[in-house]
Amino acid sequence: MDLGLSGKVALVAASSKGLGRAIAQALAAEGATLALCARGSEMLSATRDALAASTTAPVHAVAADLSTLEGIREVVRSTLERFGRIDVLVTNAGGPPSGPFASHDWPAWQRAVELTLRSAVELTRAVLPGMRERRWGRILHVTSLTVKQPIDGLMLSSSIRSAVMGFSRTLANEVAAEGITVNTILPGYMNTERVTELNLATATREGIPLADVERRVLGQIPMRRIGEPRELAELAAFLASERASYITGQSIVVDGGWVRALL
Repeated sequence: MDLGLSGKVALVAASSKGLGRAIAQALAAEGATLALCARGSEMLSATRDALAASTTAPVHAVAADLSTLEGIREVVRSTLERFGRIDVLVTNAGGPPSGPFASHDWPAWQRAVELTLRSAVELTRAVLPGMRERRWGRILHVTSLTVKQPIDGLMLSSSIRSAVMGFSRTLANEVAAEGITVNTILPGYMNTERVTELNLATATREGIPLADVERRVLGQIPMRRIGEPRELAELAAFLASERASYITGQSIVVDGGWVRALL
């Protein structure tokens, strides 16, 4: 199936590794032009070179901290200078620290807001005028299954990512008539560094072996395995495409059946 992404310009946040990189790979495979960003310049450059070598897509990379307005503005400015427009925006951020409520003072909450919520809001604010002018756009927010079924110890993630979902769903209604879709993707337990870090934190907090935590996680997933980043990335590519033009305001879980909710 031709997804109609050839020639579209996609900006993918936190795309030097993990889910962001997998999404960038999937978009490039469909012919999209890529703008990548992440804080670590060395890994970002390696990812840019790898994607450019494995696909025919033009790839631009900007090292920046998206928890700051300066970083957000630099990424958008550089992308527009290089490619002239941004048709697809994928917001994505490393998860905030784990821990119960008592372990997070207000500065920790503020940092989580800036990294997870503010980056999504301000990146959207920066690209939306161009999408409205062209009357075509795709905005995808990568959040977490915790917005549907909170996980003990993920106080910051459950709270702040839920705010991103509320923002996404409300914006979807505002821009739907202008040819712009806004959706959120909710990853479950995926084969990423983030999941490994969370499992280690749980093992440390509970004083049990890491292997016990990993077995418990797999026991909660009906498919009895964690997901691969590419499995989420293929959904992202579809939602970013011309083929998904009538899908907006949705929050789609990719979790092997872990969430038990009906909706």
